[in-house]
Amino acid sequence: MMTTESPALPLPTADMSGDELFRLGMMYSTGQGGAPLDMISAHMMFNLAAMRGSMEASIYRRELSREMDREDIAEAQRAARQWLDQGRIGFAA
Repeated sequence: MMTTESPALPLPTADMSGDELFRLGMMYSTGQGGAPLDMISAHMMFNLAAMRGSMEASIYRRELSREMDREDIAEAQRAARQWLDQGRIGFAA
């Protein structure tokens, strides 16, 4: 019997730069690179990237917010705070 492993979901790590987090946000916002199309996760990644100093991420986050419901934006912000609270992603130095 053959088994097929599905690729791991791309997730942020504590050592990722703002640019790397921005790229993750792009992956989730377009559904490419092994990431599902997920605007909440994209917003979360853009939020974390902006905290790490990515100016592009703050622009994309603002644009994406215009296409999202308030509840979804709030969920993305909660998810970003949870990652921060768990110490997985630090602020820009």
